Amino acid sequence: MKDNKENPLHLTSLNHISHVCKSVEESIDFYQNVLGFAPIRRPGSFDFDGAWLFGYGIGIHLLQTDDPENMPKKGEINPKDNHISFQCEHGRSGEEAQGHGDQLQTAKSRGRRSLCRSAVLP
Repeated sequence: MKDNKENPLHLTSLNHISHVCKSVEESIDFYQNVLGFAPIRRPGSFDFDGAWLFGYGIGIHLLQTDDPENMPKKGEINPKDNHISFQCEHGRSGEEAQGHGDQLQTAKSRGRRSLCRSAVLP
């Protein structure tokens, strides 16, 4: 990256994405068994429920909400709201992803297919 005033901290990459979840266990299942992320060791000094996963050069930190009943319900992906989008191989759709089509939404933009996670994440 260019060394100039626009990058004063000399950022090199994104370290992780963190999400508060209604159910960390359900989110782990999705990221691990559908998307292929691997659980990694989380520091024992944290005194709250959560999990860390890593894959494709991306770190995902999942945090258990203190109030699962009041988590916002998610339906369709709103492109003007927070979401995660993963680019995937051309031709693969959410319905093909090991029976988890109800937890995925697919979008095709500029000839690229992406998977957007919505059911477990807030």
